[in-house]
Amino acid sequence: MNKVFLCKETAREETRTALVPPDIKALVAMGYEIAVQSGAGLKVGYTDDDYSAAGAKILGTLDEGYKFCDIIVRINKPDTISGIRENALHISSFDVFNQKPAIKEYAEAGIKLISLEMVPRTTLAQKMDILSSQASLAGYYAVVLAAAKLPKIFPMMMTPSGTISPARVFIIGVGVAGLQAIATAKRLGARVEAFDTRPVVEEQVKSLGAKFVKIDLGEMGQTEQGYAKELTAEQIELQRKGQAKVCAQSDVVITTAKVFGRKAPILLTKEMVAQMKPGSIIIDMAVKTGGNVEGSDPEKEVLLDNGVRIIGGDSLERFIPKDASNMFSGNIFAFLEHFWNAEQKSFRLDTEDEIMKGCLITSDKKIVHKSFIE
Repeated sequence: MNKVFLCKETAREETRTALVPPDIKALVAMGYEIAVQSGAGLKVGYTDDDYSAAGAKILGTLDEGYKFCDIIVRINKPDTISGIRENALHISSFDVFNQKPAIKEYAEAGIKLISLEMVPRTTLAQKMDILSSQASLAGYYAVVLAAAKLPKIFPMMMTPSGTISPARVFIIGVGVAGLQAIATAKRLGARVEAFDTRPVVEEQVKSLGAKFVKIDLGEMGQTEQGYAKELTAEQIELQRKGQAKVCAQSDVVITTAKVFGRKAPILLTKEMVAQMKPGSIIIDMAVKTGGNVEGSDPEKEVLLDNGVRIIGGDSLERFIPKDASNMFSGNIFAFLEHFWNAEQKSFRLDTEDEIMKGCLITSDKKIVHKSFIE
């Protein structure tokens, strides 16, 4: 198993590619054979000639690639599994918790499915973690987007006409995206406050020069994977009340609170948004999983009667596809490198490896991941 096929993404809104030429060159040197569907890197700025120079074979269609490969690599779940051979290994992000019928289809077709979102959050697997690599860029872009939409500048500025006060930015959720958002907003000169249900992140917030907002929610913590634990209804209400005053004073609110595999909690109610200043910007980065903000829309910006603008920040990393692709490709490279058997010149499907256990969903015509076995 050493023939890898890079697919061209079919979704119109998708701008990224799963492998870039420098990483393909390194994989070829390792012993992998790589084929690339023509045009796979054009939205990123990589031509077919760039991939050829890296040692890849250029193929015109998906069917040609499926016939060539043992391993299929792409960003997203494909529209159909038609043409994918039995025992092929399919590697991509997959949104597995919302794709249970598709998982069953892959199992029945004998396709081995790797869902990259399920890679464990361990030190060894950190370089394979697409959630972290893409969230970091999304957090950066959320601030850039807010700065472009806000009717005032971020930094304090002293001019002959008077002093401009700095924008006030409130970031809810201090995971990878939140930390990058804090750092970016501070670089742009904003006054930044942040909140997270995990008290352990307070030190990280302060190290970036931001103020940590303290709200007593009772006993809190994080999962073994580093995610915030799901709140009770009472704790969510306490959080809303504690955040309401900060939101009312803020020019920008960015929400990043996702619960992995579950619907995102509503943290900003319509009543809270109604108290915000005219011209304020809200970026809801959890809009794809239900949203943290009442009234957010994954398809469009929402301009409320009070002048507050709500922007759904779904997959913001797609707006910076060059770096997003380079980082995603680095995650794929690390995964393929980790499971490379140099003696046999082949990818090894090691089901005893903790990383493989975490992200292998189907194999041998059955569902093998413990979270999805009915």
